[in-house]
Amino acid sequence: MKIIVLDGYTENPGDLSWSGFEQLGEITVYDRSKLAETALIERIGDAEIVLTNKTPLSKTVIDAAPNLKYIGVLATGYNVVDVEAAKEKGIVVTNIPTYGTEAVAQFTIALLLEMCHHIGEHSMSVKNGDWEKNADWCYWHYPLVELLNKTLGIIGYGRIGQQVAQIAKAFGMNVIAVDQQHAIHSTQEDVEFVTTDELFERSDVISLHCPLFPETQGMINAENIAKMKDGVMIVNSSRGPLINEADLAQALNAGKVGAAAVDVVSQEPITADNPLLTAKNMIITPHIAWATKEARSRLMAIAVENATAFIAGNPVNVVND
Repeated sequence: MKIIVLDGYTENPGDLSWSGFEQLGEITVYDRSKLAETALIERIGDAEIVLTNKTPLSKTVIDAAPNLKYIGVLATGYNVVDVEAAKEKGIVVTNIPTYGTEAVAQFTIALLLEMCHHIGEHSMSVKNGDWEKNADWCYWHYPLVELLNKTLGIIGYGRIGQQVAQIAKAFGMNVIAVDQQHAIHSTQEDVEFVTTDELFERSDVISLHCPLFPETQGMINAENIAKMKDGVMIVNSSRGPLINEADLAQALNAGKVGAAAVDVVSQEPITADNPLLTAKNMIITPHIAWATKEARSRLMAIAVENATAFIAGNPVNVVND
């Protein structure tokens, strides 16, 4: 079994092992495959198994791979693969659905706490000599925010949203949520399910954990921001296009939104003209909520299990069946 990993570096920059796949066949790992389609087709060659994270596999590429039988996506999202083209050729496509719940929830709360306390910037201020030169025994450059009794609105109450809610409740926050799987105005585990408009109106903090669908794309926009409390804080560790970035930047600069923190943007890597880069009270991290070693280890283990199950004739986590 010939196995090609097209972009293995982000999953395994050297601190994990590909040994699980080595037991399944002859494996070649490329750190990156930012190639034209013709070069990508050549790289895949006669491989039977291809693993990809963010390298696109179009119909053209899939049709040109003579022996390809299985595509394993090393992520939850699988929009980089033309799954219909794969299905037409009888190629199984799988993803990794549940590896990063704890890591992403933890990172979401880290973003929230950074907005509340600006720990990194205060630490840098001390290292730059501001404390030793200060006339008082302490100082702060930003308002410090306590979360007790504040309302967290979660949009998307799946595994990650539920984990975020659990942590937030430990801080004494009130949690409300919007999710298609739960009845509006019902209560479950001290979480109140409300309409989207009510969530916008009541939340002190809004955290996004929903999939990217046509109806959710750009949902954080000028019209909906106008419904929110003055000074609301917004966190996005889900999908960049959930936010209209120009509208959010304008609201931040005007002070309507008190602060925002995102781990994802509409185009990644971020481009120099992204309006969030120059917005006030804006924290941006480079899509790393998922990337703890523990989460990546789980991802690797599930990826091996997916491939093993496929070879055994019992594929799991199939997204194009």
